[in-house]
Amino acid sequence: MAHNGQRGQAQAARVPRILALANQKGGVGKTTTAINLGTALAAIGENVLIVDLDPQGNASTGLGIDRNKRLYSTYDVLTAERTLAEVRQQTAVPRLTLAPATLDLLGVELELSAFSDRTQRLKAAIKTFVEASSPEDAVTYILIDCPPSLNLLTVNALAAAHAVVVPLQCEFFALEGLSQLLNTIEQVRASLNTELAIHGVVLTMFDPRNSLSSQVMADVRAFLGEKVYETVIPRNVRVSEAPSHGKPVLLYDLKCAGSQAYLKLASEVIQRERRSHAA
Repeated sequence: MAHNGQRGQAQAARVPRILALANQKGGVGKTTTAINLGTALAAIGENVLIVDLDPQGNASTGLGIDRNKRLYSTYDVLTAERTLAEVRQQTAVPRLTLAPATLDLLGVELELSAFSDRTQRLKAAIKTFVEASSPEDAVTYILIDCPPSLNLLTVNALAAAHAVVVPLQCEFFALEGLSQLLNTIEQVRASLNTELAIHGVVLTMFDPRNSLSSQVMADVRAFLGEKVYETVIPRNVRVSEAPSHGKPVLLYDLKCAGSQAYLKLASEVIQRERRSHAA
């Protein structure tokens, strides 16, 4: 029992690791990765908060939070109407909470344009949230699901994050646009967030029967080397079905190939964290 208490205190003392899931290209498995990586991290003992910054709110829907239950959202956080703690909701997954998104986010760029701190709104909100959290309620990972564009919402996420997780679909145009995202990350690092790093690139929707998938994987690994996670997320029907049931795939079908891949990815994320802290 004492060992568990010590572990809890050690976790509480940690500043949460903040990872932004970003790719300006849509349909690459970004939200699916946010939901299922968050669930997998929670399943192996981390306390996780997912911040949904996409106006479509697919991460919120995929975690079973109906639109009519989103009384407050990340829009209220960015406009400083509500704190992150007030917006946060419990999901069906133990140790996984969510700050949901609503369509109000579509207009937030215009509303914030006059403010000098417009790129730092999320960072400030997370700082306040972390400082106000009690040890037993402290989160160890914050995952930010960005919209599929390089707009003010994504810049807020990159300004607040320690590192970026880039989901990349195994398809012909995978590398197209990646250089644009890498340039944006460099610009944010230079001007807003010197800490920002690329945590890793996760290859999604991999189909071993398709020679193009294997070619894309080889090209991305040749281009980015160790930045690419070893874990590859396969194209899997159960992963596609799960959001329509308002569940992460790990709750929908734990034994399917997609669930097992996300559990492996969560372990790999934590291993990279440990290596970077050791270094």
